[in-house]
Amino acid sequence: MAKFVLAGKTDCPYYAKAELLADTLQQCLPDFKIHKISILPDEWKEWLGATCEKNKWKHEGSPLVWRELVEQGGKGMLLGGFNDFLEHCQDYYGITSDMTTDVMLSVAAENLEAKMNLIKEEQHRASLIQPLHVWITGALNPTCQVLIPSLLSPEVFPKVSAISLHLLDLEGNEEQLQSLRLEIEELAISMLHQVTTDTDLERAFRKADVILLLDDGGHDGENEGEEVKKKKVNVISERYKEYGQLIDATAKETVKVIVSGDSFLNLRCSLLVDSARSIDSHQFMAAAAQLENEAKAVLGKKMRVRASDITDVIVWGNISGTFYIDLQRAKVFNHNGPITGPAFFSQPLLSIFPDRKWLETDFQHLVRRRRLAVTSKTGQVAATSAANGILTVLKAWNGASGPDVLSSGVACPGHYSLPDGIVFSVPVTFTDGKWSVVSELIVENELKHRLELSESELQQEKQFGSDSGTTE
Repeated sequence: MAKFVLAGKTDCPYYAKAELLADTLQQCLPDFKIHKISILPDEWKEWLGATCEKNKWKHEGSPLVWRELVEQGGKGMLLGGFNDFLEHCQDYYGITSDMTTDVMLSVAAENLEAKMNLIKEEQHRASLIQPLHVWITGALNPTCQVLIPSLLSPEVFPKVSAISLHLLDLEGNEEQLQSLRLEIEELAISMLHQVTTDTDLERAFRKADVILLLDDGGHDGENEGEEVKKKKVNVISERYKEYGQLIDATAKETVKVIVSGDSFLNLRCSLLVDSARSIDSHQFMAAAAQLENEAKAVLGKKMRVRASDITDVIVWGNISGTFYIDLQRAKVFNHNGPITGPAFFSQPLLSIFPDRKWLETDFQHLVRRRRLAVTSKTGQVAATSAANGILTVLKAWNGASGPDVLSSGVACPGHYSLPDGIVFSVPVTFTDGKWSVVSELIVENELKHRLELSESELQQEKQFGSDSGTTE
């Protein structure tokens, strides 16, 4: 089979003449196939240069003709321009072209008009699509790669038909991001409208409906000194204050922002709230669902039930620092004990757990150690767990599904005597795309003490950021 490629400027009369000749050959010869590439006049020079450079050809002018080496699997054999193609057709097939100059010009004009009409139609169709714009920072983070296949789904965005995904990574390089973009496009997900990539802040957060921030400066070391912590906080503060200002300037007023990662979640979210002053603080959240799930996994192993059989675990305080796992509302399903029931039957965890001392000591310690163990073994963040935590928050926030109560880092001054200016993990519920703090919980002396410790730590982190000299 002879397969030829004919490329040329849309308004080129010789492209029109070669096109007609190719059509004649294709009608007469079953094994002759032609693929046409019509390029707008102002785009032709750039396209021709890139094509010739890729294939190591030398050619000037329009049209450009080459033969695809289908059976040999080669890159293609250059024929040349119109005269070369005409000579080839005469020598091999005994067919020539007798198109007059007037007809050539007329067909060229028709080609240009048809191409412009096609572009207008495509632009009109594109204007009818109103995609949801989702931005992800730290896009080369392993969490992002695990997250994306499940993110672009009706389960997460139930009322959305198309998503424009924007990948931003200030530490990455464009080649890595382009590779990630190609991988995402090759998933062939029906909701994916387009993917864009950036390694700078020039276009960051434009028209953003949802922003997921994954860049956090790395996992906190257990034995880090105060000076090391200060340096980390200074770097994070500069970046997240800039992020907040950009969100304020370019994102939609209804944007939903979720901060995730291993380090300084509450602080990073607080910096965004402070810097994006025209956007409601209720639209910013630090994801604590990952920590909740890790606590459920520890409890499930101890009680010999699945982690999913445990609900209403509450995380208070600094998600990536001094936090407290509260079980006063926790329930257990499918527990094999003296009292059993159907699948929907649950029991208060504290009423059936045999070792209350373990819950206040070893349990809290094991939850703190769990993520560090994963990180130390793999050298990376717990990507699957982090991605699942983000999805849990998004589903609940978008009204798709989720637990009745979910721990989240939010700005909630006035609740549980918490001060203004910090983001604190508290139990929240979601209704119609909005969250509210669960306010009827009992705060006894031990829990109150834990809240005060978390509050003090968060205030200190913000002070470290202020000391960097970047405060406005």
